[in-house]
Amino acid sequence: MTIRKSSIHRKTSETDISLTLNIDGVGKYQIKTPLPFLNHMLEAFAKHGLFDLTIQATGDVDVDDHHLVEDIGITLGEAFKKVLGDKKGIRRYGHFTLPMDEVLTTVAVDFAGRPCLINDSKLKSGRIKNFDVALVNEFFQGFVNSAQVNLHILVQKTGNKHHMVESIFKAFTRALDMATTIDGRMKGIPSTKGKL
Repeated sequence: MTIRKSSIHRKTSETDISLTLNIDGVGKYQIKTPLPFLNHMLEAFAKHGLFDLTIQATGDVDVDDHHLVEDIGITLGEAFKKVLGDKKGIRRYGHFTLPMDEVLTTVAVDFAGRPCLINDSKLKSGRIKNFDVALVNEFFQGFVNSAQVNLHILVQKTGNKHHMVESIFKAFTRALDMATTIDGRMKGIPSTKGKL
């Protein structure tokens, strides 16, 4: 079996990000950004999705964390799009419902080639230590736009903000793992159109 792996380097006037993704990995990670809470979420993403992931990222966090969080989402989305290519043989759809203490979150994804984010997380404002929770949406919007996926996030039972964000990232990665898995029964592109 061919290992599905990609490397992306994204450099702008605001951020510099190097990312390597192996979607057929075992959950190994090496994450280095100046945002400790985001590091924690990306480590959980790699571990629970069984994706091997390395990220080295810097940015103008002295101005705001927004650019770096969004651009990491964009870069991760680009890596998934690149590694999946024409998406031949993948399951295409994935979903996962994850309980985390008092919080219950469902995430569903479709690698349809059409970007759409519906985020019903109820996370509008607030901070987890120094991390602005409003940036969670920016991360996922960046991912959706560059990966060209349809992503629905629903936090059914709310609670502690840390639990809410972590449950989203973990449900997201499990849904991605399901959607990107090769199904031996699937011959060709998983669409009646013949293209995604």
